[in-house]
Amino acid sequence: MEKKKGTSVFENGLIWFGAGVSIAEILTGTYLAPLGFEKGLTAILLGHLIGCLMMFFAGLIGARMRKSAMETVKMSFGQKGGLLFAFLNVLQLVGWTAIMIYDGALAANSTFNTGAWVWCIVIGALIILWIAVGVTNLGKINTVAMAALFILTLILCRLIFFGGGSAISDASGDAMSFGAAVELSVAMPLSWLPVISDYTREAEKPVKATAVSVIVYGLVSCWMYVIGMGAAIYTGETDIAVIMMKAGLGIAGLLIVIFSTVTTTFLDAYSAGVSSESILPRLKGKHVGIVVTVIGTIAAILFPMDDITDFLYLIGSVFAPMIAVQIADVFILKKENKPGYFDWKNLIIWLIGFIIYRWFMTIDIPVGNTLPDMAVVIVLCILADKLLKRRN
Repeated sequence: MEKKKGTSVFENGLIWFGAGVSIAEILTGTYLAPLGFEKGLTAILLGHLIGCLMMFFAGLIGARMRKSAMETVKMSFGQKGGLLFAFLNVLQLVGWTAIMIYDGALAANSTFNTGAWVWCIVIGALIILWIAVGVTNLGKINTVAMAALFILTLILCRLIFFGGGSAISDASGDAMSFGAAVELSVAMPLSWLPVISDYTREAEKPVKATAVSVIVYGLVSCWMYVIGMGAAIYTGETDIAVIMMKAGLGIAGLLIVIFSTVTTTFLDAYSAGVSSESILPRLKGKHVGIVVTVIGTIAAILFPMDDITDFLYLIGSVFAPMIAVQIADVFILKKENKPGYFDWKNLIIWLIGFIIYRWFMTIDIPVGNTLPDMAVVIVLCILADKLLKRRN
């Protein structure tokens, strides 16, 4: 049997460049404008440093084990316990698919007013095409798409930061604390935790591919946040499509919107398919990914999805304690035992971590909620392991 060709380090970098170039990340960046550029930039960099470190550990676990993200979760939570996170991951990915299509369609419709539902269908069809081509066959297509996006986002940066405008937003506003801004910056890379292993597991050089994937994504994601924040501060606009339309980008602006949406949402829909295989092995990941895209397209047409901050915090509260348990198991406790149906100890610790995260949301912590929550969870894992060993 011919061995399946793995993805190269370069191809993994391209995939995650596409994930980072996202309308959703630009829009999230606009929320940070009340902090002013300097404080906002600090929050973006700190948040992405925290989130990308967690993303690297998640990707490294899957890369070493050659398992999908949700299969690695079973190693810490049990064969049946891991299904909880696979189900939650499919739900969040369906949500992301709908949100991304909705944002992309609104932005495209602001540039060419043909009806947002038309653009929902166009974007959904392109995502299905991306899924049909497959992750290991996207090298040439992604190279062309990413080169175009790179050039067009440079043009967008020039229009925002070198267009001759001065800061016009109220940087003294207190609509968001520094800690909340950090957490919103952590939330985006955190949302990819249950996804990244679906790609690093297929890499020819797993560790290098994981490192390059995270570094590329982190840099590009910071760039998108800065574009959004800069747009709100220097142009007074929070709708990136309006900025592109005012700048006369026209077709170029439309290409930024459509391709950035497709290359990011493809990862969501594809990984929803991969995660579904962990729940029901008989399912075909590609087929489920296409169904998820169709559901996301219909939801984007029918429901408004303008404010995603609560959705981002919910993702953080679910997946931050999950990866903390995995990090403790794999890198600190170095567990190698085969999982049973449920690992109740880890499931209870995860639930405690979830509750603590939600409680931390009521407190203004300068480094956000994720880092202290994960620290508490990792300490609980170590203490629980020592207590069990002493008892045995």
